[in-house]
This record gives sequence, C-alpha cells and structure tokens, in this order.
Amino acid sequence: MKLLVSLGIGIYLLTAGVSYTVFSFFQPGVKQSTVTTQTNKSGKNNAPVSKYAGLPKTESCPLNGSLYSTAQKSDWEKRRPLGVMIENTKEARPQSGLSLADVVYEAVAEGGVTRFLAVYYCNSADIVGPVRSARTYYLDWISEYGSSPLYAHVGGANTPGPADALGQISRYGWEGYNDLNQFSIGFPTFWRDYDRLGKDTATEHTVYTSSEKLWSFAAAKRLLTNEETDDVTGKVIHWDKSFIAWTFKDDAAIEKRPATFAAQFSLSGVASSYANDFVVKWQYDRDSNSYLRFGGGVAQQDLNFGTQLTAKNVIILFQSMGVADDGYSEEGHGSHTLYGNKGSGKAKFLIDGVVTDGTWAKKTRIDRTRFYDITGMEIKLNRGQIWIEILPIGQQVTVS
Repeated sequence: MKLLVSLGIGIYLLTAGVSYTVFSFFQPGVKQSTVTTQTNKSGKNNAPVSKYAGLPKTESCPLNGSLYSTAQKSDWEKRRPLGVMIENTKEARPQSGLSLADVVYEAVAEGGVTRFLAVYYCNSADIVGPVRSARTYYLDWISEYGSSPLYAHVGGANTPGPADALGQISRYGWEGYNDLNQFSIGFPTFWRDYDRLGKDTATEHTVYTSSEKLWSFAAAKRLLTNEETDDVTGKVIHWDKSFIAWTFKDDAAIEKRPATFAAQFSLSGVASSYANDFVVKWQYDRDSNSYLRFGGGVAQQDLNFGTQLTAKNVIILFQSMGVADDGYSEEGHGSHTLYGNKGSGKAKFLIDGVVTDGTWAKKTRIDRTRFYDITGMEIKLNRGQIWIEILPIGQQVTVS
C-alpha cells in the first residue's frame, strides 16, 4: 500500500512539474485587434495607437459611453463582456491592462489587500494581469453585464460557506461555459512571466493573459457569440437583452470646471504595516477633465504603456463589510470578506471636478447597480473609463 501511495505521489509531482514548466517557460506572442503600441527607448510602450485612428467616432460603448467608430462597434458586437481578476499587492505593481478596461471595480479581499475586476468589451488589452483568484462579490458585479458574461481568474475561494466563489460559479451554471479559470485552461491563454515586473517575483504574481486570447478561447469553445438560444422557446437571445446601460453625457465645458482638487481614502481598513499601500488618491486634472490615480503615495501606472492610470468618473459606494467566518485563514489574512452589495446605500460621485453625494441601488445579483443624486435623479456619467471604489460604511473620504 505504501508503495502504491508513493508511486501515486511521484506521478502527480512529475506531471505537475512538467505542466508547470511548460506553462512557465513559454510566453505567447499576443495579437491585439483594436490597438497597437509604439515602444520608446526605455522599452516601455507609449499610449496605444488605434488602427481605427481617423475614423468618425459615432458609436457609444454601452458600458462606459466612450465613442468609437462603426468598425469598432462591429468588433465588440461579436463578443461578450469579459471580467478579469487583477491583483493589487505592492509586489504586483505596476499592473498591465487596467488603463484599457471599460470599467474597473476595486474592493478589499482579505487582510486589507485590494483586488480589481477589470471589465472589457468595447476596448481590449494585449497583456492583462497579474491575474488572481475569484471572490464572491466580484461575481455579483460581473453578473450585471448581461446573460453569461465571461469571467477570467486563477482559481478562487472555495471554503464551504457564503464566500465559496467556485461553488457559486458552479451553481450559477457558469462552469464549463463562460467561466475562464486558468486552472482549467492554462497555456497559451494564460502564461507566466517572472521577469515582467523587473524584479524577483513570487509565483503568485506572475500569471498574465490577454483579452484577445480569452475571447479567442471562448470563440473556439463556442462560448463567445453574443447570442444564445433559449432552452425552452428555442428563440435567439442577445446577451444584452436585459442589460441596462448607465446614462452618459458630454464633459462639462472647461470654463465650468474647478481648478483642482483631490479625493483621498484608505481602502485597507485595517491597522497593519502595509495599510499605507492601499491609500488611494484621485487627483483632478482640469484640462483633461479626468482623475489621476495615486496608490500608496505614488502615481499608479499601467506597465503596458508606462503611463499613469486615469478615470473620467470615480464612483465611491459605501457598503456593509463583514467576514464569512468560514474558517479560512491564509498567511494571517483572516476570513474571506463579504459585502452588502445588494440593496441600497450612500455613494459619492467624482465627475467634472465636483464631488456629488447620492445613493446606489442593486436589487439582486443579476440586476444592474444604479446611481442617483440626493433628489433621486439618475446620475449622468461622463463618457470614458469608470472606476468603482467599494468602501465600508463609515470610511472617511478626504477632499482637498
């Protein structure tokens, strides 16, 4: 019996080692369909250069209102929204691909460490990551993007209880369909890059992917189509049949914009030696009518281009925050986090250089989160990237 056990362990380690070596060694050339890049002397990429440059921008992206050409709309209509989990530990910075997401969500995972959900649909990124594991509240947010949105991650929380993200993916009917788990897919859709950050990097910070590769994988598995057939009626259903787009507007005229201001808050919410790494500041820039992101006191960048992260809209949602009390504990991070992201609550909106108080509301997991001012009128967002920050109720936001 001992011999059989030893042989079983040996075979497992051998096959795992071979798989790991292949996955880590090879790094694919990545195709980018919507943007190309130019490389400067430092080896970093400059801002993306669209192959559609010069075409009239008449088509509004349903996710964030950005205007694109009809050719670009033709591209995005062939795919579904895609959410990718991206980590935000100090060791993982600068991340790749955040500047090209249509919408970005940020919330604390365990131990005061935040994580991003980057949502791509109208835009795409040739390198995205480092990619990390699934959490239950991100499933709630990606569920807003129509029927069966694509969701990319590396494993996930699986401790029995309310934070069992992998179990929820199975119950939602995503497993084997629109769930893009690196544990099941692997190379070349996902790959490891130990040198990308230019420093010694632990294995958990080395998984990267590409929105194009994820969409291509989904297409090969017949998961990508923006239509699906109803099992009962046999009728074709578009992914966005029940999708509710937010309301968008044009930027305020420059003479109506304030000179400058900054909004700062701590996302960590815990007393620790690394809490300052998760202090976020959004500095308003009047000329571009956008917000520049600082994390841990320094400008936070997209490694793909060496440029600072910016947003046209910053939305701060105050939600109840608790723990699953499911017995999970990893490296002293404690139990899995839970958020009260269904129901309603207070919110702040950073738009056009002005902070507006208001509220948010979300009925169920698959319902859209809606935004309102204090009079109950729906908030109109500027066309462009949207960052949604989740803060526990009572957390302070300093405006200066």
